[in-house]
Amino acid sequence: MGILSRLAGQFIDVIEWTDSGSNTMVYRFNKEGNAIMMGAQLIVRESQVAVMVNEGRIADVFGPGRYELSTQNMPIMTMLQSWRYGFNSPFKAEVYFVNTRQFLNMKWGTSNPVMMRDAEFGMVRLRAFGVYSFSVADPKVFLQQVFGTAQLFTTEGVSEYLKRVIVSSLSDVLAESKIPALDLAANYGELGGYALSVLGPKFTALGLRLNSFSIENISLPQEVEQAIDKRSSMGVVGDLNRYTQFQTAEAIRDAAKNPNGVAGMSAGLGIGAAISQIMQQAQAQIQPQAQNSQPAYSAQTDLNALQSTPPSDTKFCPECGQKIPRSAKFCPECGTKQS
Repeated sequence: MGILSRLAGQFIDVIEWTDSGSNTMVYRFNKEGNAIMMGAQLIVRESQVAVMVNEGRIADVFGPGRYELSTQNMPIMTMLQSWRYGFNSPFKAEVYFVNTRQFLNMKWGTSNPVMMRDAEFGMVRLRAFGVYSFSVADPKVFLQQVFGTAQLFTTEGVSEYLKRVIVSSLSDVLAESKIPALDLAANYGELGGYALSVLGPKFTALGLRLNSFSIENISLPQEVEQAIDKRSSMGVVGDLNRYTQFQTAEAIRDAAKNPNGVAGMSAGLGIGAAISQIMQQAQAQIQPQAQNSQPAYSAQTDLNALQSTPPSDTKFCPECGQKIPRSAKFCPECGTKQS
């Protein structure tokens, strides 16, 4: 009985993996040296794929489900092992369970500034960070290109490489998007969607799928931010001439309230000149407006003026033309009766 129990313990009759971690990507079924019984149960859970490897070569791939291993559902293994029909002997193979669920909240960021050519500011150095999510799309390609033959593979094993892929492509994404530096903050969604399309093929080459890509922040250099602040302030001010006049008047008023000290003396001496200058500037702005507002000349204007002029106290004689008082009954020159 002891020998039979020991022999039975060398054969594997159930193959399964219960994922106990949140970042495990690949797990190798660990019963090294033991043979798999023909007819053994292979249990593949949701969000898992089982890959059978024979002597370093990828053989059959099993999706979620329960399988009874036989030559019928292991066609590649049967071909590689040259098994004859009805083969029932134990066999040796490696079984890898690949986690196909999404790995969320993967962080990325620029350790060094990324260069961007902007039409207004020229070459600009940017820093950015955000999150992305990915999953294994092609287990065979992923095992061939990334995993290897380790016992366990987690997201830490690939995240650093993926960060470098993202950052190296970010310059191209920013340049091809042609979004001005001033408008980057308002277009994070558009940039994230464009980056998703650019980075997708690079993930696919590794057997992965980039499911989402988000930009949380893009920071500009300090000098560019200062230029943006100045431009925003000028936009709020509006008419710069009127703003300057207003600021000067405010400064004169504040100085006049404090006549003590050197500053007060200076303000007192210069207050007249400053006010005069302000009034001259205001008059220079008013004169063109007054000229533009004068009405055009017309004969009707003169006629209206004559009609509106009050009558004088004298009149002229219709006979001789002599100037006579308006109240006279007869002309003193020719004696003609006046109407």
